[in-house]
Amino acid sequence: MGTVGARTEEIAGERRQLINVAYRLLGSVTEAEDAVQDAYARWYGLPRSRQEEIVSPGAWLTTVTGRICLDLLGSARARRERYVGAWLPEPLPDRTEWDHTGGADRAGPADPADQIVLDESVAMAFLVVLESMTAAERVAFVLHDVFRYPFAEIADVLGRTPAACKQLAASARRRLSVARAPVAATGRADVVRRVKEAWETKDIAALVGLLDPAAVMTADGGGMVGTVLRPVEGGTRIAQYMVAIADKAPGLELLERSVNGVPGLVAQRAGVVMTVASFDISDGRVTRIWAVRNPEKLRPWAREG
Repeated sequence: MGTVGARTEEIAGERRQLINVAYRLLGSVTEAEDAVQDAYARWYGLPRSRQEEIVSPGAWLTTVTGRICLDLLGSARARRERYVGAWLPEPLPDRTEWDHTGGADRAGPADPADQIVLDESVAMAFLVVLESMTAAERVAFVLHDVFRYPFAEIADVLGRTPAACKQLAASARRRLSVARAPVAATGRADVVRRVKEAWETKDIAALVGLLDPAAVMTADGGGMVGTVLRPVEGGTRIAQYMVAIADKAPGLELLERSVNGVPGLVAQRAGVVMTVASFDISDGRVTRIWAVRNPEKLRPWAREG
């Protein structure tokens, strides 16, 4: 019984790793949780004799989770086409600065978002580039370059040879090579703070100065809240749009908070989060803004109690 109990504990202990893998593959906390739940359901659906034959349950669960995510990514293009406006990954809060319970002792199951490690591989700029990859490229790259799985194991997920998986990861790497090197956290935080101050004072000139002339702002409302359906291009147009938003939303409070591990802004009204904004910054100027407004994607930011 002790061996069975230890094995059960070992299997349960894989959940955090699987959630981290699935979120990076899917860009959605909800879908990541569903994929992991599905993988566990398949494990517990195996006969006991088959479970005992599997030397590494963790590797088995990772392979199955990877295949489920691969299937979801394969159908994602069609789902994105039906999505109202632009689709962006779900933003993640840092629980050290954003406790949605109002207290440290939270009852009930852990929020999957709390289990995701906030590193450079979940930065919004990184996740957006992952969205440009094919499903197979994304799986090969994330499993190998982020989680260090060998290509022999990735081959089992993708149903391809290790050599083919290596080529897929190399192709994904080339897509990422066009992305700029990340700005140091201190420099990024300073730019975000100045954007916040200029936005609060509705200072268009200051905003234009902080935005790259070729900057692009993309908003995700999912058809559930009002927002622009197409990207806003150009620093001046973005600055004007930001000030127009401020004019239409009296009482909106801007907070400097970590978003997916890097400095961002959270806009809330009467304690309810309305928008979570991420920024890409180069040479002291904002080059990209990703504003998530879809309420379904802001659930990890909801405050309770």
